[in-house]
Amino acid sequence: MSSGETRFASVDEQMNLLKRGTVDLVDEEQLRQKLARSRETGKPLTVKTGFDPSAPDLHLGHTVLIRKMKHFQDLGHRVVFLIGDFTAMIGDPSGRNATRPQLTAEDVAANSETYKRQIFHLLDRETTVIDYNSRWLGKLGSEGMVRLAGRYTLARMMEREDFRARFESNQPISLHELLYPLVQAYDSIALEADVELGGHDQIFNLLVGRDLMKEEGLEPQVVLTVPLLVGIDGTNKMSKSLGNSIAVEDSGQEIYGKTMSIGDELMWEWYLLLTDEPEEEIAQRRSRVEAGKLHPMAAKKDLARYLVAEYHDEAAAEQAAAEFEKVFSGGGVPDEVPLFALAGPSQLPDVLMAADLAPSKREARRLIEQGAVSIDSERASDPTFEITAREEPYLFKVGKRRFARIRIE
Repeated sequence: MSSGETRFASVDEQMNLLKRGTVDLVDEEQLRQKLARSRETGKPLTVKTGFDPSAPDLHLGHTVLIRKMKHFQDLGHRVVFLIGDFTAMIGDPSGRNATRPQLTAEDVAANSETYKRQIFHLLDRETTVIDYNSRWLGKLGSEGMVRLAGRYTLARMMEREDFRARFESNQPISLHELLYPLVQAYDSIALEADVELGGHDQIFNLLVGRDLMKEEGLEPQVVLTVPLLVGIDGTNKMSKSLGNSIAVEDSGQEIYGKTMSIGDELMWEWYLLLTDEPEEEIAQRRSRVEAGKLHPMAAKKDLARYLVAEYHDEAAAEQAAAEFEKVFSGGGVPDEVPLFALAGPSQLPDVLMAADLAPSKREARRLIEQGAVSIDSERASDPTFEITAREEPYLFKVGKRRFARIRIE
């Protein structure tokens, strides 16, 4: 739907879509007024979402927010994907119990390029506006930054839950972290944003934007937040560092297999946040599962196919489903198994780490002790076991879906 077509969707219809899967909406009446005005004038709302390019990969947790951007875009609004190339060098403290490492300009530039490629799995390439906050923040200079800092008090800043918790537990808070909410708010002023989207952990920063826009004499932005997606471990928010994520650019087999590993209850949250399937259909599917009329694995397979098709295509979804049946239902081995050549002899935990089968020695030992590791179809239970050289590669299997062939040299 192009800009201006918002007039064909009623305010109620737009609100139903935009409120789907949200946590905070500040405030709803203002959003209704903005949508009504947009519908009358044909002028789309400017919807801002900032992403700091702090890592090269986007994962499905990021796509919850990107999908909400898509909802605004589908309704004809102007979506700005703001790359925080300036703010990334500060480091967003949201939800952190320690100071985030500052990135170099080179890291930020490289990560920005991957973001620009990955967002178009969901967003429209022609109508999405990509901007960089260094365009205005870089021009502020030392005087402008001091004046900006003078517009907010330390007492207000310490209302942030994570800052307060770190202060009370004697964890250090660097002064540059206190600037982060202010420069993010300045982004909203520069773009004259009607709406700002963010994760629920961003709520404080987004509300600072409302405050400073009022001071600037601008109509304050509406703030809308989405939940933090729980990762495949079923416990923590999705994060690459925790090893519980699915990357947007993972292979179809990886996306399918990892999705099939999640708990049955988590599946419904993923349906709501990671698909555009109507909520009534999700509720009906869940009722059928709870009534014993549909097996939860069948519902999960539908979800896995949807996600593979979203980030690859239908053919990849078919292939991933067939591969899953072969490996996990039939007890087979995937057609393509990565081969690693390692120096040896080496203890089992070191081999698992070197072959990307475990993120750390501690996790490798846990997997071994839980009986999740097999070598040539034989369970390995001794963390001190040494893998020695032989002519044929070993076939390693970790859990139900991770395989590697390893040659010890």
